[in-house]
Amino acid sequence: MNDEAVPVLMYHAVAHRPAPAAHRLSVTPEAFAEQMELLGGLGFTPVTTARLGRAWRHGEPLPPRPVLITFDDGYEGVHRHALPVLDKLGFASTLFVSTGWLRGPYHEGGAPDTMLDWGQVRELAAAGTEIGGHSHTHPQLDQLDDGPLRSEALRCKEIITAELGTAPVSFAYPYGYSSRRVRRVVRAAGFAQSLAVGNALARRRQGPYALERLTVRRSTGAGEFERLVEGRGVARGFALDRILTQGYAVLRRTRRAARSLRG
Repeated sequence: MNDEAVPVLMYHAVAHRPAPAAHRLSVTPEAFAEQMELLGGLGFTPVTTARLGRAWRHGEPLPPRPVLITFDDGYEGVHRHALPVLDKLGFASTLFVSTGWLRGPYHEGGAPDTMLDWGQVRELAAAGTEIGGHSHTHPQLDQLDDGPLRSEALRCKEIITAELGTAPVSFAYPYGYSSRRVRRVVRAAGFAQSLAVGNALARRRQGPYALERLTVRRSTGAGEFERLVEGRGVARGFALDRILTQGYAVLRRTRRAARSLRG
């Protein structure tokens, strides 16, 4: 089986003036358009998360230089600013929505900025965007007990299925946090593949429920973006992120263990 490294880009808000809570992980509409043009110029072919999953599970062929363009959470700017660019270039993408953050009948508050409504999600789906799950209320899934954890995965899937008429097959862990227990629950909920963060190129050997992504943020310039998608200097560019992530992982495991003892 092919274990070609594939860049999986992780976007959040696409906006001129995002809310402070969303600013660091946002990109301007101009930067997003420039990055998409750069992908095309470098000969990359965007595919959905579902297509990558099928290719690595069943040996289906991928196009030359595949890349994934993914959006987390469900910010309104994905429809307003990103969709016209993707439509113009004929690029596929995947949007992972936290269903309790979207505007509409399931809204539970807590979103960091203006989010999509379900009409906009349907328009994105009709334009070819894969809609995946990102939990219902965007918690740190590895900190939840089994019941709430299952509810977050299943509620998200049920709502997307009801609104779009098709069950989502791809999932992305909020904050990138998962564990073996979380991955088992996501799989049991019926998702065929799931994305973490990791800030590394995705490879088949990572397994379908721990595929890694590359964070694109406000500070990502054109030169750095090109290096990321080409796989040059990725480890060096995200060295600090890795140290912080590893340290926080230990802290989260300690917190959960302490709660389990108290329970």
